[in-house]
Amino acid sequence: MTSATGQPAIAVRDLTKRYGDNTVLDAISFDVEPNTICGLFGRNGSGKTTIMSILTAQNFADAGQVAIYGAEPYENPHVLERMCFVRESQKYPDDSKPAHAFTIAALFFPNWDADLAAQLIDDFRLPVTTKIKKLSRGQLSAVGIIIGLAARADVTFFDEPYLGLDAVARQIFYDRLLADYAEHPRTIVLSSHLIDEVANLIEQVIVVDDQHIVVNESVDDLRERAFSVVGPATTVDQFIGQREELHRERLGPVAQVTVLGALTDREEHELAAAGLSTAPVSLQELIVRLTQKTGASQ
Repeated sequence: MTSATGQPAIAVRDLTKRYGDNTVLDAISFDVEPNTICGLFGRNGSGKTTIMSILTAQNFADAGQVAIYGAEPYENPHVLERMCFVRESQKYPDDSKPAHAFTIAALFFPNWDADLAAQLIDDFRLPVTTKIKKLSRGQLSAVGIIIGLAARADVTFFDEPYLGLDAVARQIFYDRLLADYAEHPRTIVLSSHLIDEVANLIEQVIVVDDQHIVVNESVDDLRERAFSVVGPATTVDQFIGQREELHRERLGPVAQVTVLGALTDREEHELAAAGLSTAPVSLQELIVRLTQKTGASQ
């Protein structure tokens, strides 16, 4: 879905960023369409936070262009008020309390929803009158999540927003994000190492590795790129033939092999006739294997 002007919500063209002699991003390009939840994945140090920092005008590119709904974000207040960046390393004044942070956010973000903020404060059991510097890691993450959701910005970036949150609190975040996104669609970019936890949230997958974008496609298309075959190793090998392997595990005579490609209806019948079974490939495993494959080929 594109905007009324036909522009993507986020456009990145030939973006390059260096820190001294270290090139973090080398001429990367991608689009994120309006009203899309995009997962941005990659190893530590791969450049995910750098991408989001440049898009939100908190960092600078050495080359290339970025645009939010067709406009450059740097020193552009009309663009900046349409974005919210929730980052793991967010700093607050020493005497600041969550209540102060929410009051400031309400002044800055034109779509701020006080009722949603109050609901989330209750959901996360956040002590709003405790100084932020005395909050736990999880409580500090909750402050960022509340701002990111209640801001209802046209474009929201969540950079590892769940650090310190237990499984229950993380699920609250995912549930609230999906519910509010359904009622108030906007563009969300979510960076996470917990890929399988967020797999049901996202519609687009971007993976950055070794300075480049190595995956950029819809979740549905990505899931169709591989499958696993399980059964006696010799029978599995006969069935997969010349297919390209991503990963192989073996326990005694039984093998599970993950291969690229999709099964045809005829192949599914052949697989069943051979006594083999298939297993879905988790999004996390698929991304890890594809990243390893790309790295090995470079």
